[in-house]
Amino acid sequence: MNRETFIQHIRQELSSLRRFLLAACSGNGNEADDVAQEVLMKAYVASRRFEDEEGFSAWLYRIACNTLIDHQRKQMARGETIGIDKAHDVAGVSRSDDSFEYQELYQAIDGLPMSERTAVLLFYMEDRPIKEIAAIMNVAEGTVKGYLSRGREHLRTKLSK
Repeated sequence: MNRETFIQHIRQELSSLRRFLLAACSGNGNEADDVAQEVLMKAYVASRRFEDEEGFSAWLYRIACNTLIDHQRKQMARGETIGIDKAHDVAGVSRSDDSFEYQELYQAIDGLPMSERTAVLLFYMEDRPIKEIAAIMNVAEGTVKGYLSRGREHLRTKLSK
C-alpha cells in the first residue's frame, strides 16, 4: 500500500477509531491520543506489507486492540492505572471529551475484562458485524458471541447497582 492510499484510508477511519479508543480509555482523551498515535505509527510502518485494501478497517482495529492491551500492561506494570471510581474525575481536553453524557456507562465498560470490553465497543459503538470483530480479535465468531453475552450480563449487573 502506498502512502497516499494509507492516508486516504486513515482519514475515513480516524473519527471512529478515536471514538473507540476514547471509550476504551474511559474518556481519558490524553491516553486515547497516546494510544491512537502508537496505533497509527504501527499501521504506517506495516502498511507497506499490507495489500488487502478492503480489509483495512479490520486490520487497523486489530492493531488498535493489540496496542490497547500492550498499553494497559505497561500501565499496570508501572502502577499507573486509574480506578473505576476515579474515572469520572478525568479531565477532558476537548469538547468531545467533556460531552460524555453516559459517563456511568463508560465506567461500567471500563470494569469489563479487555476481551469483553473490546467486543462490546466494536459491536455496539462501531456497529461492526460479529464476523469482522472475530477477525479483529483473532478469535472464532462463537467466542465473540460469548464475549458479548458475558459483557452484557456484567454491564447489566454493574449498572443495576
